[in-house]
Amino acid sequence: ALAIGAYQQAVNEAQTLMGLSETEATERDALMYRAYIAMGSPKVVLDEVTDGAPMALQAVKLLARYVNSNGAESDAILATITEWLADPAWSTNPTVLLMAATIYAREGNYNEALKCSHVGTTLDLMAMSVQMFLQLDRVDFAEKQLRAMSQLDDDATLTQLATAWVNVRLGGNKIQEAYYVYSELGEKFSWTARLYAGCAACQMHMGRFEEAERDLLEALSKDAKDSDALANLIACAMHLGKPTARHVTQLTSVDPNHPALLRMKSLEDSFARASAASVA
Repeated sequence: ALAIGAYQQAVNEAQTLMGLSETEATERDALMYRAYIAMGSPKVVLDEVTDGAPMALQAVKLLARYVNSNGAESDAILATITEWLADPAWSTNPTVLLMAATIYAREGNYNEALKCSHVGTTLDLMAMSVQMFLQLDRVDFAEKQLRAMSQLDDDATLTQLATAWVNVRLGGNKIQEAYYVYSELGEKFSWTARLYAGCAACQMHMGRFEEAERDLLEALSKDAKDSDALANLIACAMHLGKPTARHVTQLTSVDPNHPALLRMKSLEDSFARASAASVA
C-alpha cells in the first residue's frame, strides 16, 4: 500500500497487525509512520516516537523533523545523519539508510543518497538506488539495479514501479510498457494519486497532453496536495495553451521549493536579465 501511495490504507493495515515480535512491531511502526509523513502529518511521528525508541523509528522521526521544518533544520539534521553513518550499529540498519538517502535526495544531493542506498539489499533501498541513478542520468546503472531487484522479487510492487521508472527514461515503446505497469497496479490494488501521476507522465512523454491532463486531475482528486501532479499539470497546461497561474499558486502553497518552481524562477530571472541587457 505504501509503495503505490495508498497511505491511509497503509496506516489502517498497520493498526490491525497485532501479536508481533519486537522486530516485527518496529518494522510495522516504521512503515506506518512513513505513511503519516507522506500524508503530510509529520507531527504525529514527532509526538509519538520517543527518544528511547528503536533506531529505525528514530530515523523515521528524523525525516518527520526534516519535513516539518520545511528544510529549516537541514544543517542540524544532516549533522545527525553524518554522526549516525559513522556508527556501525546505525549505518547497517536498512531504515536508517533509507531515511538518510531520502533526506539527501530531498536536499538534491543524489550522490550522497546513493552512497546510503547502494549498500543495502532490501527492495526499498534498491528502488531508491534506481531513482538516484536516474536522477544522475545513469540509466545503465539503473537497469543493472533493476535486474537485481527482479532477481530478488520480480513480482513485488516496488520492482514493478522501478520497471516503469526505467522504461519511461528509456523512451520509445518502453513508455507504453510503463503506462501498462501503472494501469495494472491501479486495477490490481487501488488507484492512487501516485499511480494516476505515473500514467500522466507516460502520456506526456507520448505527446498525449489531453489524456495526461485528465489523469492528473484524477490524481489531484485523490490528493489535492500532490506536488508532482501539480507540477506536471502546469506543464500540460502550457502545452495545451491553457492558463497556468492557478496551478502555480497551488504548487507554491503546497511545495514552495519544488524543482519545477525553482526552474521557472531561474528562467524568469534569466529572461529579466536578458531583457535588461537588451534595453541597456
